[in-house]
Amino acid sequence: MLPDSRTPDLRRRRFRQIPIRMLVPNVITLLAICAGLTAIRLSIEGRNELALGAIVFAAILDGIDGRVARMIKGQSRFGAELDSLADFVNFGVAPALILYFWQLHDLKNVGWIAAMIFAISGGLRLARFNATMDDPNKPAFAGNYFTGVPAPLGALCVLLPMYLVFIGAPQLPAPITAVFTLSIAFLMVSRLPVFSGKMLGGKIAPEMVLPVVVLVVLFIAVLISYPWHLLTGGSIIYLLSLPVGWSSYRAHERRAREAAATSEPGHAAQAAPDFNVAAGPVEDERPPRLN
Repeated sequence: MLPDSRTPDLRRRRFRQIPIRMLVPNVITLLAICAGLTAIRLSIEGRNELALGAIVFAAILDGIDGRVARMIKGQSRFGAELDSLADFVNFGVAPALILYFWQLHDLKNVGWIAAMIFAISGGLRLARFNATMDDPNKPAFAGNYFTGVPAPLGALCVLLPMYLVFIGAPQLPAPITAVFTLSIAFLMVSRLPVFSGKMLGGKIAPEMVLPVVVLVVLFIAVLISYPWHLLTGGSIIYLLSLPVGWSSYRAHERRAREAAATSEPGHAAQAAPDFNVAAGPVEDERPPRLN
């Protein structure tokens, strides 16, 4: 049997070269995974401040890898799957283990169950996001909201009991930490509408460039100088803002229902005045009734 002459061409097409721009976002995502795994190791060794720093670093990398991919047109299906895996490790497994090694182990099996539930909730949150990302039935305004607390923000908020200790506050009892962990896990898998930040837009006015740059520099300086104070305040403000996102979503939903109701044909016919535009009022076409 003669070999198929098309085989070399198929092999060349299958193993075609990949542009460097496709690799850059994936390298950033891999660095984030390394940060998450390092955080687990540091927590086992008892170096909790460094462990939390590694989680924050992973969150920063998670925030820029997607933007870098869109900026250089380096999006790929492989990158999306890798990003989901990184989020599960960095913001599901790592925070759960950090809390367990820090305090939840005092509750023995109960503490381990709380840590597992948080990690599993992070995985479920990411799976639901991937499954509903291209939902054609989603209303236009829903693109500005997440369903449930995102995994990175949930990971940063669930570590709030540790931030409080680092700024000098008394350590919370282990049962309260476990309840708080379960509460954040519930918020992650809930149907609560949460601001996504997309409403801020991707562009800024020219006159706002310098103020934004100053604010970014100020934020980085405060994060480096007073990391635990900033993370404590940011976590509390974010949790308190969740009802605002819910009420905003309901307001958009109500306006969308009203707009849909006014666009129905029956409603339009009922609302139209009983006038002929060309000839004035429309007369009653029924035959006169004989007395």
